[in-house]
Amino acid sequence: MVEYGAGTGVGLHRVLEPAGVLPQAALRLDTDPRIRPDEVRVRVERLNLDAASYRQLRTAHGGDPGAIRAEVLRIVAERGKMHNPVTGSGGMLVGVVDEAGPDSPLGLKEGDRVATLVSLTLTPLALTDGLARWDGRSEQVPAEGHAILFARSIAAVLPADLPVPLALSVMDVCGAPALTRRVVAARESAPVVAVLGAAGKSGSLSLAAARRAGASRVIGLVPTAEEQERLAASGLADAVVRADARDPVAVAAAIGEPADVTVVCVDVPGCEHGAILATAPGGTVVFFSMATSFSAAALGAEGLAADVTMLIGNGYVPGHAERALELLRSEPAVRALFTARAGADSAQ
Repeated sequence: MVEYGAGTGVGLHRVLEPAGVLPQAALRLDTDPRIRPDEVRVRVERLNLDAASYRQLRTAHGGDPGAIRAEVLRIVAERGKMHNPVTGSGGMLVGVVDEAGPDSPLGLKEGDRVATLVSLTLTPLALTDGLARWDGRSEQVPAEGHAILFARSIAAVLPADLPVPLALSVMDVCGAPALTRRVVAARESAPVVAVLGAAGKSGSLSLAAARRAGASRVIGLVPTAEEQERLAASGLADAVVRADARDPVAVAAAIGEPADVTVVCVDVPGCEHGAILATAPGGTVVFFSMATSFSAAALGAEGLAADVTMLIGNGYVPGHAERALELLRSEPAVRALFTARAGADSAQ
């Protein structure tokens, strides 16, 4: 039984098993609603499952909404968090602060509507409504329950000028454009940037961030003719090409002259080798997908004798939420892609 004394900033006191690991690696977390002095309890309104996790759940259950809903409920009930055991990923949530401990450094107060900017794989979570309002057909999940934030958690108060589903969609992937901006800006000369999965949420934001950071040319790679047409019409990329990101030779051929920076925003496994093959010697590959295999990337680069730097986007760069929201507000093409994908602008 966990003792309810003073908390630890990283949440060790919430780990039920196995002992000694951090909450993200834990098999099960303690979801007791009583908070320690440095914790915050959030009343859950909506979950946002990460794209790789939702795709896996949908595929595994043949798109059956009831089965998808039941699987999410089972995972949360068993683990005390939303931690997909197949993809290892979770998502994030929106809710209202119920109570903030006096020693919490997060700057939140009761009544704040917030988005958590840390993964659901490490966030204690209890659901109380059986997800009755979720049709199982979207990554965004209306929900009731509570979640616990630690001193080392991250959360942002939702902006008043954007619909909640739209803001949540942006904040879910806000680390991607922030890291893309950092990598592009650090290059000695203006780089060519290729984004795989460029018509998606993180992909479209990364295109806009790369251009603003000084890229000489941005290339968007998409899998279908429909996405190619939509992205080309947006003007976010200088060139839009089509290939299956899981086909290394097709990816390299579509990109053409290798890129200096390649950003992977594809939510399916098996895209590592194509990204490496499409990147110039001395270039950088940013893997911003929970479907990425570290071993496939590392061994693939070795096998190709590829002199590239490979980065795994960890979802956090200081100021990432504010910058992503600013991109959404100031780039009509980005907002149009987001709303076309999720219809978020019309929902509150």
